[in-house]
Amino acid sequence: MSKRFPILLFAASTFLYSCSRQKEQADLILHNAIIYSVDSAFTVREAMAVKNGIILEVGSNAEILGKYTAAELVDVQKKIIFPGFIDAHCHFVAYGLGLRQVNLVGTTSFKEIISRVIDFSKTNKSSLDNTSPTTANSAAGNDTSWIIGRGWDQNDWSLKQYPTKKELDSIFPYRPVMLTRIDGHAALVNSLALKKAGINGQTKIAGGEILTAGDQPTGILIDRAVDLVNNVIPQTREEDLSEALMSAQEKCLAFGLTTVDDAGLMKSDVDIVDQLQQSGKLKMRMYAMLSDSLPNYDFYLKNGPYKTERLNVRAFKFYADGAMGSRGACLFKDYSDKKDWKGFLLTPRAHFEKYAALLNEKGFQMNTHCIGDSALGMVLQVYKKYCDKKSMHRWRIEHAQILDEEDFKNYKLLK
Repeated sequence: MSKRFPILLFAASTFLYSCSRQKEQADLILHNAIIYSVDSAFTVREAMAVKNGIILEVGSNAEILGKYTAAELVDVQKKIIFPGFIDAHCHFVAYGLGLRQVNLVGTTSFKEIISRVIDFSKTNKSSLDNTSPTTANSAAGNDTSWIIGRGWDQNDWSLKQYPTKKELDSIFPYRPVMLTRIDGHAALVNSLALKKAGINGQTKIAGGEILTAGDQPTGILIDRAVDLVNNVIPQTREEDLSEALMSAQEKCLAFGLTTVDDAGLMKSDVDIVDQLQQSGKLKMRMYAMLSDSLPNYDFYLKNGPYKTERLNVRAFKFYADGAMGSRGACLFKDYSDKKDWKGFLLTPRAHFEKYAALLNEKGFQMNTHCIGDSALGMVLQVYKKYCDKKSMHRWRIEHAQILDEEDFKNYKLLK
């Protein structure tokens, strides 16, 4: 026995060593966790192995620890692990830029809005506009760069009425101001912003409205009228947009959001996103919906969809109407608080017909913002006419807030 024991011990050691050598190499093993796998059975697992940022496998502690080895082994101590969250409709690029603007969300009065704008103006004076004022009538208004803000909602105020530009004009006579409503379909601007956009009391625009008092603009712009001002705001510099995207990513990743469907981007935005992703700086995955814009059509309808590991560009975003809060949603019946007013379409049906045919032919998804039942009914009719269900482009309606009973039948036909 004494002679055989060392041989058996050596053989057993060799066997165990060879088994350990057969384990697959991972970079990271997380174990003793509660992992929601979100498979078809919504199975809860205990461990996972990760390599090169990719999950190799999830399973029980015994399965993963028995199959893989890794330099980093983490006992999660029964904490919960979810897959990365996906936001199927957001404005990621705009959110990043918004972090550098006046946050007006949650304001309960116009007075509070004015206070926030003044505070912002004191610490944000880098000029984007080279036009110099001849005089400076106030400490807040003597810088010429644009003040941009978003988030107000007059329905949250005790006096539920649209504000006017009067107070902004007195505080910022030489600094253009644009404060967008929370839904993005209305804005308050001051006189200097109106002047730069060429807007006066006689200005008319299809798919939009310029509110007036007498023969003068009040400063409130609805839907397409907002674009008139957006078009004259200096373009964001590439380095500023890159910084904004990184700031947005930091906020989103902190809450577990790892994939976004960004609704309405220009090719220049997409190019910067692509560059940051390719460099490894931007980890966020993005499904890009391109804006309904000629520069986008000129490039993408010629070159087709574009896809990388983290970026998927194969959709266009359209607007059929506005929003309920700014009375721009297109309805069959009058608004209960505005007699003889049903809202309006932002885009004529002929435009939808033209591009629906092209997008179906070129393999792009068509995603349309529809809030009102009248707008929705029109768009569904166009979809029924042009969408090839067999191609699986999976055309979408974004929002669909007010629906007519007939719409449910059309939805079924488009499945």
